Amino acid sequence: MKVAVIRHAEVDFCWQKGYTSDGFDMDCCRYDSAPIREMMYSIPQVRCEKIYISELSRSQNTAKKLFPDGEFIKSELINEVPLKSSFDTKNKMPLWFWNVSGRLQWLINNSRQIEGREQTIERANRFITMICNDNKDCAVVTHGFFMHTLLQEMKKVGFIINSASVKYKNGECIMAEIEK
Repeated sequence: MKVAVIRHAEVDFCWQKGYTSDGFDMDCCRYDSAPIREMMYSIPQVRCEKIYISELSRSQNTAKKLFPDGEFIKSELINEVPLKSSFDTKNKMPLWFWNVSGRLQWLINNSRQIEGREQTIERANRFITMICNDNKDCAVVTHGFFMHTLLQEMKKVGFIINSASVKYKNGECIMAEIEK
């Protein structure tokens, strides 16, 4: 079984340099509903019997560009790991601070974040079980941060991954394969 794991297209959104906690949380919500930018894609030609997308519009819009005639299966299991401010403050903090501190809280399963690392791993494994039970070649249009957990968990069950990265580019496709 072959799985094309694809990061969604670039989002047409301009982040500010600094935020209060409320401002950061609001722009995280705005980012989730922002449109994607037009771009060229170069994904391997793979026969996809199923195309999975997340519930977020950027995943669906990317899939429409890549597979214009495709029928999509929407799944919350491959949504991006949600991010929110790490604490409440009226002071502006740099964008990088909110991103790093929120992801550190995710790593240690801090309840301030909507989802912790353990929940993300469990969600990824539920998705992997589902596609392995289907046992069909497929495409998965998902999100950059979630891709790390998904691919790591796929390796643990025997998938061979064609490449790994610290940061997956928008529109990038990673091929994963396992014996049927």
